[in-house]
Amino acid sequence: MNQLIAVVGMSGTGKSVITEHLEEKGWTKLHFGAITYKLMKEAGIERTVDGKSEKEFRENLRKEHGKECYAKFLEPEIREAIQTNHVVLDGLYSWYEYTYLIERFPSLKLLCVVTDKRIRYDRVAVRPDRPFDKKAIIDRDLSEIENLYKGGPIAFADYYILNNGSKEETIKQLEDILIKNEEVEI
Repeated sequence: MNQLIAVVGMSGTGKSVITEHLEEKGWTKLHFGAITYKLMKEAGIERTVDGKSEKEFRENLRKEHGKECYAKFLEPEIREAIQTNHVVLDGLYSWYEYTYLIERFPSLKLLCVVTDKRIRYDRVAVRPDRPFDKKAIIDRDLSEIENLYKGGPIAFADYYILNNGSKEETIKQLEDILIKNEEVEI
């Protein structure tokens, strides 16, 4: 049976390191954020460097379609991909998305990537795509925790990776999880 893993964590923890590694190993990667970009483009809305246009757009989508709307939008792609391959979900944010998906995909596992806050903030400040200053990342953290209930999937994760070190150390932890858990095949 093909596996379904959602990688969760706060911004700057290294979720993309995990999802990109699994994709390189042949897993199908589905990205929740791609829905935002696609729908913004269709609506003719520009992405802003500070991320405000994306945040406003995401919030409006959730008001209009429900707090679990990203999971609803992605469900057909998950159903199709899981038929032929292992699937990694990048960007599951809310408890509502998780509860929607776990009802439809009982084998879904949550893999949480955690990083000390200072390290996260330093990483986010210098990343090439969507860098944030300290105030902006704190505002984003608080918004995601308070408005998206992002803490639920993080607290309820099946597996945890501490990513305070190198990319190689992080990948080693992932590989250990994949090897030690029979339910997740390499």
